[in-house]
Amino acid sequence: MLNYKRYQKNPVVHYPEREWPNKEIEKAPIWCSVDLRDGNQALIEPMVVEEKIEFFNMLVKLGFKEIEIGFPSASQIEYDFLRQLVDRKLIPDDVTVQVLVQCREHLIQRTFESLQGIKRAVVHIYNSTSTLQRDVVFNMSREEIIKIAEEGTRLVKEYAKDFPGKIILEYSPESFTGTELDFALDICTAVQDIWQPTPDNKLIINLPSTVEMNTPNVYADQIEWMSKHFKDRENIILSVHPHNDRGCGVASAELALLAGADRVEGTLFGNGERTGNVDILTIAYNMFSQGINPELAIENVREIQEVYERCCKLAIPERHPYAGKLVFTAFSGSHQDAINKGVRALKERNSDIWQVPYLPIDPADIGRMYEPIVRINSQSGKGGVAFIMETYFGFKLPKGMHKEFADVVQVITEKQGEVGPEQIMDEFKQNYLEKKEPYHFKKSRMEEVHTGADGCDTKATIEYTYKGEAKSFTTDGNGPIDAVKRGLAMATGMQLRVLDYNEHALQAGSNAQAASYIHVMDNNTGHTTFGVGISSNITRASIRALFSAVNRLLEQAE
Repeated sequence: MLNYKRYQKNPVVHYPEREWPNKEIEKAPIWCSVDLRDGNQALIEPMVVEEKIEFFNMLVKLGFKEIEIGFPSASQIEYDFLRQLVDRKLIPDDVTVQVLVQCREHLIQRTFESLQGIKRAVVHIYNSTSTLQRDVVFNMSREEIIKIAEEGTRLVKEYAKDFPGKIILEYSPESFTGTELDFALDICTAVQDIWQPTPDNKLIINLPSTVEMNTPNVYADQIEWMSKHFKDRENIILSVHPHNDRGCGVASAELALLAGADRVEGTLFGNGERTGNVDILTIAYNMFSQGINPELAIENVREIQEVYERCCKLAIPERHPYAGKLVFTAFSGSHQDAINKGVRALKERNSDIWQVPYLPIDPADIGRMYEPIVRINSQSGKGGVAFIMETYFGFKLPKGMHKEFADVVQVITEKQGEVGPEQIMDEFKQNYLEKKEPYHFKKSRMEEVHTGADGCDTKATIEYTYKGEAKSFTTDGNGPIDAVKRGLAMATGMQLRVLDYNEHALQAGSNAQAASYIHVMDNNTGHTTFGVGISSNITRASIRALFSAVNRLLEQAE
């Protein structure tokens, strides 16, 4: 049995005056990618300089205006990467790079050396403030911890005086989620008092969920409490840096935005320490799905994924939101049927608003293809098979035919598992379009005739083969289908009855082919089936459908 008594609840915030539950996200925050620092340090095989440059260029292309590029005082590789960006002039004028550094003078000095030649940079200092770390890691009092932050702020301010570019300070009380709120406010205020930010030269205060310790609503309470208690709030950019230890990183970030956060630090696809950082792409696509401009150029998630997987040597899980291989896939028959009907309704209504069951966004809008949306396996139903036939191949199967053809496919899936669209089409051809034995239609000639009281007005002459032997018949009927049906009834001895008939064009244009579907019963046996035929001539398509149905009825009788 799990020894749950070893653990205790983390404290929540008593904050009944919270306002964030009544708010909605209305615009994108300031995004800051920390892939090249927080993400990179968590890789089994960290990126080399050229990989980091490729990744940086992708982040710029995606529209990130703030990018944390590393910890240049921590290693020569980190330092060299920053210098490569400067020397090769790879930092656009509208992009601010961010560097992380501890509150120690020799590290801050080294950091400013690495920044030479950069027009605008964020220097991000931090020290751990949580109750637990003050006790077991640093063995320091609150006052001693505050002094570390104050000294770091003074040092950055001193070095920034002579720096030829603009320096923005960011301060993080690391392990904020495990820090008493009054102490978190005290240490942030101490930094604020030394830095003296203004509305034109704001201070970034970053409140990280370094370890996710509670439900997202608790984090939102913490963020709102801090936001409302900051001195001169207009001089502060309130940033959040959620991790994903409880699997709630995205929810924590979204609720933090409701609670007053202006800025979000995270990574692509959620890479980072332990269970990772918050996934910026998921938050951005969530906004997009609500009609909010995420202000990132994320129209092709496949391209982003390709660079990410190659540079980070990590695979995107198949169920990862938006990018995963299977996230736009429906195996359930009822889901497939709903998708089919939703897509059809969207086309019929010619609506500009995307509304399709089980698909919160159009996969095509983010560079995904319709190809993997519906997969057919033994759990699928008739709607999914019909959707494949219409979406991939243009065949709008009559509703009555859905189950008949789905049963054909079901036999295959029970033997081999999943089947792809091409195999489904092969089965359709084999069972309907190419069902040409024993009766194989060859040629037809139609004449209009007037025979008086019986109302017959079409004479049909049909040439066909029966088990390879050439034959023909000529019959009258009330139209081409009725005439051919009568001739086939005489040739086969069946009592044929047409139950339903449907037709549609397979493609646009003057050379478009038509598809015909005929539902036929043999009154002698009570068996029914569909036949399908295609041709550029609708009459020939109908005749082929009749022959297809007759051959299927004969197969059933065997």
